[in-house]
Amino acid sequence: MRQAEQAPTGDEGGSVETTLRAAGSDRIELVQTFVRIVQAGNLSQAAAQLGTTQPTVSRRLKALEALLKVRLLQRSTHGMKLTEDGQRCFERAKTLVADWANFEEDLRGVRHEPEGTLRVWVPHAFGQQLLIGPLADYVRRHDKVSVEWLLEDHMPDFVGGAIDCAIHVGEVQDPGTVAIRLGDVPRVVVASPKLLHGMPQPREPEDLERLPWLSMRTFYRTDISLTRDGTDERRRVVFQPRISTDSLYALRSATLLGLGVSVGSSWLFTEDIARGELVHLLPQWHAQPLPMYLIYPYASYYPAKLRSFVDEMRVAVPKALSSRTVQAVVSARA
Repeated sequence: MRQAEQAPTGDEGGSVETTLRAAGSDRIELVQTFVRIVQAGNLSQAAAQLGTTQPTVSRRLKALEALLKVRLLQRSTHGMKLTEDGQRCFERAKTLVADWANFEEDLRGVRHEPEGTLRVWVPHAFGQQLLIGPLADYVRRHDKVSVEWLLEDHMPDFVGGAIDCAIHVGEVQDPGTVAIRLGDVPRVVVASPKLLHGMPQPREPEDLERLPWLSMRTFYRTDISLTRDGTDERRRVVFQPRISTDSLYALRSATLLGLGVSVGSSWLFTEDIARGELVHLLPQWHAQPLPMYLIYPYASYYPAKLRSFVDEMRVAVPKALSSRTVQAVVSARA
């Protein structure tokens, strides 16, 4: 079975009849194509994900319909939708494709080496800095796997984007995904010495309200709660931000320029604090740490490339988080 074609194949210029004759030896490919069309939402996206052309995908769909003697999809200028027969076929086809992949891997042995392309969705700042080390270690260990490391700060469309898994910061709301907690991301309150120049040093959370603020709108906008270390005491800080952003790097840059106080991942500010370019305000107080998850859709079968990535990230990411957190604490106390 071919999971994906790397180049256009011989049926590019053939007919549905030609495809049907070939289907006797590769019917599973027709079923795989149908499943990918439905999951992708259109023929062109399915073709891109399969590494072939739209005419080829269209011929395979027609060949499967001719083989089964049913109409599977209704297409119009407004899009496409499954027929009643198509819906029944899709439910069975998903199981068939997963079972076939599982069957192949079982024959190869449980030690089958991970291979193919793994598409991973990662938040920008984490994907550019903190997680590059774990990614590099994974790629070095698995030379038959290539990784598409996609930097995005919103939740992925796993099906439409053909995403294998995602690393997500914050709580997971989608009940259709497996969510493996990798650890917690500590957050600190920081500001530039430029902002604090000539002002009394904040001593209590309420003192922060007289300063300009920046907000990370993904996690806080006009207020944030701080907890005193070693206690359950919490204080709420209310403000109107001068700048609101969904980018952790933009938040850091604006903070360095002295535009306001911000709350962000402690690992990102470690070196800035150590160099004296940022001040860790109220070090005895902290914002609630954010959970980090590795998420992927529920399925009856997971390829070796995904299983190995999940297993390795469960170990590597907590280490990366712990290492940078320790550095942040040491820098803040220096």
